[in-house]
Amino acid sequence: MRFTLSGGYNISRVIKGGWHLAGDHGVIDPEQAVHDMAAFVEGGITTFDCADIYTGVEALIGRFRALYPKLATQVQVHTKFIPDLRMLAEVDFACVERSIDRSLMRLGQERLDLVQFHWWDYAIPGYVEAAGALSRLRDQGKIANIGVTNFDVPHLKEILDAGIPVVSMQAQYSLLDERPRNGMIELCRNHHIAIICYGTVAGGFLSERWLGRHEPAGDLTNRSLTKYKLIIDDFGGWELFQRLLEVLSRIAAKHGCDIATVASRAVLNWDQVGAIIVGATNASHLGANRRIADLQLDAQDDQAIQAVLSQRQGPLGDVYSLERDRGGRHGRIMKYDLQQKEIFAT
Repeated sequence: MRFTLSGGYNISRVIKGGWHLAGDHGVIDPEQAVHDMAAFVEGGITTFDCADIYTGVEALIGRFRALYPKLATQVQVHTKFIPDLRMLAEVDFACVERSIDRSLMRLGQERLDLVQFHWWDYAIPGYVEAAGALSRLRDQGKIANIGVTNFDVPHLKEILDAGIPVVSMQAQYSLLDERPRNGMIELCRNHHIAIICYGTVAGGFLSERWLGRHEPAGDLTNRSLTKYKLIIDDFGGWELFQRLLEVLSRIAAKHGCDIATVASRAVLNWDQVGAIIVGATNASHLGANRRIADLQLDAQDDQAIQAVLSQRQGPLGDVYSLERDRGGRHGRIMKYDLQQKEIFAT
């Protein structure tokens, strides 16, 4: 199952995520991770998502490309440019270029397929200029396509008004979190921008593992679960979440699949959604990931899901607005300064 973004850029609608390979979700075997990448490509999931701040992940993909050169020709790699919060005021063209050159080196590519841009704090000027630097590097042939990630409506509009050719917007978008509907979907529709969704299974919460379980108390096992438990709280709490899981479980049984597959397919059916990202530390769920493309939800399924979603209480606001409040519940768990200082060197 494929999707073509504006400009003719073609990707798989299910994307293999790289965040889970960065060390926050347990010990990673680098050689096995590389072999798993090959399995995903052979299974038809040919688009990989990573970032310059995902520790070691660009290099892992570069290792895959070197070991599997024939498979690598089928792969689209999406990375990110995410300058450190503490260094935003120092971002200039040279800084952006050093970051892009470093990603090219790590990935072993002559041109980056898609660079997704994130800016931590809009109160610090320079995000439009940084996007402009990416556009210059695109003109020079170092970047094929430009995307953004976690921008809100007014600030993405600023970038678009500056003439930056944005083809994608990566955002948290799921049955639990519909914030992109608060203006972002309309903006993207008007500018032919595809939404690339992360968080569609809420770090694993949208699965059989949590069906019928008591609400967890205390610290959770990884930062991803901590993050998405806050979203569940905003959604309407554990009781409403359990009602959603029950509905998804019945639909999954009807179609012979699992809850995560139903949750992912439902989001893929939404307006402006080009692709979803599946987090994967290994290939154990590859079969279920491939099943997403084949699943066809009917009107009865959609109505049952919507009956629960109509009771949601949140989360409220624009894309990533809660996470931008560094003193708030969502912002306090973020990691902000993960770049290496060489990209800011003069």
